[in-house]
Amino acid sequence: MTFPEDNNQLDHFLQFADAHQADDPQKLALMAYKYPGVDMTFVIDQIEGRRIATSKLPQWAATQGIVYPPRVSMEQCSSEQAALYKATLVAGDTLIDLTGGLGVDFSYMARRAAHATYVEQQDLLCRIAEHNFPLLGIHADVVQDEATHFLQERVNQSVGTIFLDPARRDNHGQRVMLMQDCSPDVTTMLPMLLAKAQRIIIKLAPMLDISLALRQLHHVSQVHIVSVAGQCRELLLVLEPIAHGEPVFYCVNDDNCFTFDPSLPVPDPSYWDGDTSGTLYLHEPNASVMTAACHKPVAHCVGICMMAPTSHLFVSRKPLEHFPGRSFVVDTVTTMNKRALAQALRGIDHANVATRNFPLRAPDLARRLGVKDGGDIFIFGTTSSDGIHLIFITHKLSFSVL
Repeated sequence: MTFPEDNNQLDHFLQFADAHQADDPQKLALMAYKYPGVDMTFVIDQIEGRRIATSKLPQWAATQGIVYPPRVSMEQCSSEQAALYKATLVAGDTLIDLTGGLGVDFSYMARRAAHATYVEQQDLLCRIAEHNFPLLGIHADVVQDEATHFLQERVNQSVGTIFLDPARRDNHGQRVMLMQDCSPDVTTMLPMLLAKAQRIIIKLAPMLDISLALRQLHHVSQVHIVSVAGQCRELLLVLEPIAHGEPVFYCVNDDNCFTFDPSLPVPDPSYWDGDTSGTLYLHEPNASVMTAACHKPVAHCVGICMMAPTSHLFVSRKPLEHFPGRSFVVDTVTTMNKRALAQALRGIDHANVATRNFPLRAPDLARRLGVKDGGDIFIFGTTSSDGIHLIFITHKLSFSVL
């Protein structure tokens, strides 16, 4: 993709994209010969970018004249919800984003600072940022530079917040899993970052080994695991120059946040005793809690039984409106005994199947049970604390009807 040479050309291309927003991009590409004065690659990027932004970045989508990058950048950028959360972490009057990218995170974080600077190596992304930020009401300095060089040569006084989102792909486009393999390498930049900022926010992939990250990066005061609509999207590490003990964890899923301090002692949890009499509720932690592996703190704070040490499900005798995850009413509990299963599954041909600490994967269990995916029934295969493989047939708990 090439940024248009002048504003007249840019306006013409954007108007063309407006007129063809409902068209099939592939068919439009094949008709490029009919429009010799139009950069069809640029136009198609705008059409596809707007479509993605409609659900992912509604504020951007509602802003006339926004320029979008190629589709892959749109698919990889933060959602508006995740960017808004990051904005709550900004401290001080100044913000520097050393890895600007498309500028989604920056566009929300910059509103929290009196002076904000966007730094990016790629000329195209800098030109897009210079065009988009005024339309979004963002007043910022846009600088084309490499992160380490800018930090070393152009930051001469203390900064409120420095944000980095290191690239997690190598020169061949392959994913890398270690921080030192990302670009820039924050492990080597750390002393300089701590010397020049009151707060550093580092965005990392959610599958990163958190324990390893904490060993590599000193002065981490907070760990934020951010999920949107049940999908774990981001791992945010907040670092501060003042030495800290263990960081506080924030497990965020949409508007729900479970917080725990791993330095505080937590008593051993109780485990479900297998009693199925009366009403029983099954609880599945959200993706952020699962990533943090903080099942014992959840059991302690919520006052709930764990299914088993490694089953990662919880059981209660009463509904828990503020449980950090999904809650279900248990209809039936059965073993894998064929006769018992046949009776429990009578009339059920569709269900949402999941497994936790179970010898079969969810698709394999669904085939064994003879159910197709979908419907209002949720089936969990798990293992009790005494090693028995169990099937929980449930339906989702709705607090609106309690």
